[in-house]
Amino acid sequence: CRIHSAAYVETLMATSGQNVRLDPDTYASPDSESVARLAAGAAVLAVDHVIENNSVACAFVRPPGHHAEMKRAMGFCFYNNVAVAAARALDHGVDRVAIVDYDVHHGNGTQWIFYDDPRVLYVSTHQYPFYPGTGSAEEVGMGDGRGFTANVPLEAGATDADLDLVFRRVVVPILMAFDADVVLLSAGFDAHFNDPLGGMRVSTSGFGTLTRRLREVARQCCHGR
Repeated sequence: CRIHSAAYVETLMATSGQNVRLDPDTYASPDSESVARLAAGAAVLAVDHVIENNSVACAFVRPPGHHAEMKRAMGFCFYNNVAVAAARALDHGVDRVAIVDYDVHHGNGTQWIFYDDPRVLYVSTHQYPFYPGTGSAEEVGMGDGRGFTANVPLEAGATDADLDLVFRRVVVPILMAFDADVVLLSAGFDAHFNDPLGGMRVSTSGFGTLTRRLREVARQCCHGR
């Protein structure tokens, strides 16, 4: 409930045991809400491990989360897992949390949840224009959060070299300037060249390169967290 409205959480919990259409792309089956809660819980436990041990953790979860908004399920997402993880990190008393999202789609939910919050930096590389239609370079945050959202929209067909160039020249410098206490990666892999819906051309090893760059940022800024 630090991320989603109480009314929205109650709406999702009411889907338990039922088949419910929540939006044109998002359906809840009888077990969806309980599984979505477990996914968010895995992200919470990952953050606890990372902060308490100055370590690295990976939560392999479904359903995904980055399209889920404060009051709305969207794009196969129910609870916004990475946003819940960021809220947990702030509960630990850290001052700055960085979220990097290299999914082929823009994480509209994550962006809007923290759009006016300077404690959470959101950086996204994504195919543009593409679902959900957000993520232009002009979306930079608002109020106290202005300057703490950084979108890097890319054309369809972007390759390993394109993404690595963007990370080296844009993403990593922004992260180093922000100097986060913990780095969270919203790791959607549908920018992969074998994905049937997206139009990006990233390889498995290309994702490895991007992730290693983020781990090096964490090593320099926040004890590898």
